[in-house]
Amino acid sequence: MKDTSSWMDMLYPADITVLGVGNVILRDEGFGVRVVEYLDAHYDFPERVQLVDGGTLGIELTQYLTGTKKLLVIDSINGGAEPGTTFRFAEDEVMAHFQDKLSAHEVGIQDVLALLSVTGRKIPHVVVIGAQPCDLGAGVDLSPRMRELLPQMAENALRELRAWGVEPAPKAEAGNLDLTTVAEEAVKRDVATLF
Repeated sequence: MKDTSSWMDMLYPADITVLGVGNVILRDEGFGVRVVEYLDAHYDFPERVQLVDGGTLGIELTQYLTGTKKLLVIDSINGGAEPGTTFRFAEDEVMAHFQDKLSAHEVGIQDVLALLSVTGRKIPHVVVIGAQPCDLGAGVDLSPRMRELLPQMAENALRELRAWGVEPAPKAEAGNLDLTTVAEEAVKRDVATLF
């Protein structure tokens, strides 16, 4: 008899997932996605680490998170603090944080974590880091304050990864980071170059 019980674990078998979430067309709401783009442009990661632009995906994130052992979520966090204030939540604090349902994508993450837990695939280690947004108006570029926070938040992410035994290597030449492009535009541009 063919064993199909672990087919989902083989989709994305990375031990560690760095997940950037947020809506990049609402300026600072997309901060988590922009931090992941920054990390990808400046560092090489070992194969056991995957960087994921989660955007505003909800339950669809399950395919990227099933089987991961350590999850680092980077987000724009409305904690009622001064704009630019940074936050960190770990383990049990994470679900307490998501109880506030601050945005649609956070509801999605909460649902994914709950689903994985009830199906016996709970992620053993979860950390959420982020910053209080300054501007949630329409636009794809970060506000100046949040743009300044990119390197600091990337360093915060690297600190979490180092605690998990991961030391990303700085790229010899950092990639060009275009903070005005949304993922769909980048995909269309890349596909167009194939033809």
